[in-house]
Amino acid sequence: MAFGAWSNPVPVRFSPGSRVFTPTWGLTALLLALCATFVALGRWQWQRGTARQAEWDKFARGAEKVLALDALGVGEVPRFQRVSVLGRFDSAHQFLLDNRTHEGRAGYEVLTPLQRPDGRVVLVDRGWVPFTGLRDRLPGVALKAHDVVTVSGRVDELPITSYPAMGELSAAIGRPLEPRILLLDPQQPDGYVRDWRPPGLQPIRHWSYAVQWWCFAALALVLWVVLSVRRPGDNA
Repeated sequence: MAFGAWSNPVPVRFSPGSRVFTPTWGLTALLLALCATFVALGRWQWQRGTARQAEWDKFARGAEKVLALDALGVGEVPRFQRVSVLGRFDSAHQFLLDNRTHEGRAGYEVLTPLQRPDGRVVLVDRGWVPFTGLRDRLPGVALKAHDVVTVSGRVDELPITSYPAMGELSAAIGRPLEPRILLLDPQQPDGYVRDWRPPGLQPIRHWSYAVQWWCFAALALVLWVVLSVRRPGDNA
């Protein structure tokens, strides 16, 4: 098809009243491309919402009962499962995870190693503390000396940041760490702000974005119809 043929009418023609519906090849091709893109983006957002809802349901189910880890590792139970574990806090090797926010305020999350009786070490996220305003003045997160304690919380992944990864934290304390962390329960002592929530946007947000994309597809179809209706004798 020659380049100029894109402006030729599609062989579909009817006359609503005093006007003629004569869509062009170029406009029709553009419509098909836009509609395909908008519909695909809508499906993608809908699927993201469905996957997010599954995560949120999993988060809710994890609170139904507390599982005693005993000989299990935190990597052997489902994510978000509430567990209890015996251990001793290692207050000499704590981490402040930077660039963490709470209600719009900058701060840190406090990660404290907990050494279990079998020698395994799990990081416990003891919650969020605010930024002091100065980089050289870190918040005080010291722990009192403890004997063996029972800690309960949710199993979760280390927050996604460019640095550090779990391997780098393991190297920093000179001992291997379990692959997941424990989010300390809000009612447990020795913690800070612990407003644990399911990850990501609410599922309804993704579904609303999907509907928006599909509305764009419908709008493109309406515009195609409007731009394809001409008075008899108008140039295509």
